Amino acid sequence: MYLSTSNDRRTDNCGLRSDGNPRAEMATPTINRLDYESELWRDGLTRVAGVDEAGRGPLAGPVVAAAVMLPPRWRETGCDERLRGLNDSKQLTEARREEFFAVLTSHPEICFAIACVDAAVIDRLNILQATHRAMAEALRQLRPPPEHVLVDGRPVKSLDYPQTALVKGDARSYSIAAASVLAKVTRDQMMHKFEQQYPGYGFAEHKGYGTPQHLAALARLGPCPIHRRSFAPLKARQGALF
Repeated sequence: MYLSTSNDRRTDNCGLRSDGNPRAEMATPTINRLDYESELWRDGLTRVAGVDEAGRGPLAGPVVAAAVMLPPRWRETGCDERLRGLNDSKQLTEARREEFFAVLTSHPEICFAIACVDAAVIDRLNILQATHRAMAEALRQLRPPPEHVLVDGRPVKSLDYPQTALVKGDARSYSIAAASVLAKVTRDQMMHKFEQQYPGYGFAEHKGYGTPQHLAALARLGPCPIHRRSFAPLKARQGALF
């Protein structure tokens, strides 16, 4: 099922449409990030989950996925004011992500789940399949289970739920944006812990991405247990060694 939204819809703060209010019509048009959820809620599907991941590109650490279901009453009221500005996690500062994380994980009406797949499984399956596994696991953990899923990016055929795939969905849907923040903050927290477990690589700073600092540490120390050995340049390095 694919849903569309008009480009000229205008919203107030946190997803309420202006509905003809002259003062609101003078405001700059913005995306209503509850459009997709609201269409499904209006069709009687009250359990709509957004799902997203963090950590597909790094050379080290897990891939993390999160699934979030927002309360259907937000169709009428708009989202919680504390979530104003919720967006794709990559568009937010670290401090802002952590603020949203605290609200999302403590809100009594928000249902969420988080799952991760470690480097060894990523090497065995490949990163795409590992990402899909993490998404499926996060969705399986939701209680009650979702009736429909909003997926960031392309459709994920392995998911056992009706779905709507949204390119750049983390900037178009509040539930996907929420999942994006939960996945990103969770993964960053894990990488901070790995910094203590495997000092010298700088995981707390680069979060496992292939920065010059990280590549220099790899050249000096070699890979540690959380490195993805199927990823370049680790794969090339192993080929040179053996």
